[in-house]
Amino acid sequence: MNSSQRKRWFGLVLVFFICVIGSSTPFQHFAAIPNELRLFSGQLKRLQYGVPVHAEVTVDPQMLQINGSTSHSLSVNLNEPLSLQSSQSGQTKMKVKLFGKIPFKTVKVNVVPDLRVIPGGQTIGVKVKSSGILVVGHHQVAGSDGMKQSPGEAAGLRLGDLIVKINGTSINQVHRVAELSEKAGNDKRPLEVTYKRDGQLNKTLLNPVFDAEDKAWRLGLYIRDSAAGVGTLTFYAPDQGVYGALGHVITDMDTQTPIDVGEGQILQSSVTSINKSQNGEPGEKRAHFVKESKILGNVERNTPFGIFGKMNEVPTHSYSEKSVPVAFAEDVKEGSAQILTVVNGQKVERFDIEIVHVSKQSGPATKGMVIKITDKRLLSKTGGIVQGMSGSPIIQDGKLVGAVTHVFVNDPSSGYGCFIEWMLQDAGVLLKSANGYIGEAA
Repeated sequence: MNSSQRKRWFGLVLVFFICVIGSSTPFQHFAAIPNELRLFSGQLKRLQYGVPVHAEVTVDPQMLQINGSTSHSLSVNLNEPLSLQSSQSGQTKMKVKLFGKIPFKTVKVNVVPDLRVIPGGQTIGVKVKSSGILVVGHHQVAGSDGMKQSPGEAAGLRLGDLIVKINGTSINQVHRVAELSEKAGNDKRPLEVTYKRDGQLNKTLLNPVFDAEDKAWRLGLYIRDSAAGVGTLTFYAPDQGVYGALGHVITDMDTQTPIDVGEGQILQSSVTSINKSQNGEPGEKRAHFVKESKILGNVERNTPFGIFGKMNEVPTHSYSEKSVPVAFAEDVKEGSAQILTVVNGQKVERFDIEIVHVSKQSGPATKGMVIKITDKRLLSKTGGIVQGMSGSPIIQDGKLVGAVTHVFVNDPSSGYGCFIEWMLQDAGVLLKSANGYIGEAA
């Protein structure tokens, strides 16, 4: 075998070993060391890579401590858990060298000011008023000529459209629409309607028709200006005076259109009974508002991750008034956890669940995890997840990690949860900057 053949064979053998090593589990774990890490100041973050390799880790000890050491450089076994902790916020770097000599990776570390919130679980009553008039249906009006038509439909208005102005004046009360249509009909003038559809403002002219049977001017529209329901409080952030609840957007029951909230309130509510969930038929909490004059907070935003607003005091009937740390999305893991929720009256109780799947999400998205109720007492009482339970906080290893959002119709013992990180962003407690770092809101 000549020299060129030996080189060729050597190259093939080298490629083979690289492929074998690259596909091995330890190497894949090692390659999984991220380019960036996030942690809260003062909180301990444990990393587990399971790689039987020694490495030298170099950090700024003023910013970050590895395994409790205050040394600038530390030799570690990457087959054992690695703990990171920082007492101050800011950005730093962690350099990793294999066997203490071979530069492997420089990891950006972003330390966020410590954030703690009081977990909820209380059943709350929700009242919201939309920022306009929502079109939820069409109806036919019989005119003086006997012909039936819907003036609103003829004007191009569709289900889910939000009427925000009539004749240039902002409007969010149904009774005002009747008054304006009456005046326009008597004056024989069309109404100039400004409406929002898919986030875009549009205008149309709508001619009221005189209903020969009701003796009144009609628009041929079914409309709504408010909604009410029951849900669960997820958290209260006392330092910022804000709350988050529900874990999912409030939609109109007829059009399934997200409600564009103009104003709203959350109120104390008490569970009176529970209609148990069954396969194919989700159950629900039956509840009534109590102490209706006692407003817990306002509703300022309605987003894919719930409702958010101001709350100026710790809500009553908390499972515990002690605040708990929160977890980033990447820190949530499959395994045992608990939810806080109410099944009778106003008492918040703790129940066991299993997080059976965690989605890798680098940005806000719903359905972050799949959960399964394992608590026999809760299953006996509710059959699993029921309507009104959405927003129930999910606790894992003493941290608030998410909220219950939806039930699986054909398996009510299971459902989806969202990561608490996305709710905290929508509450304005955590802000995401353009470079992808998360920081505490000012």
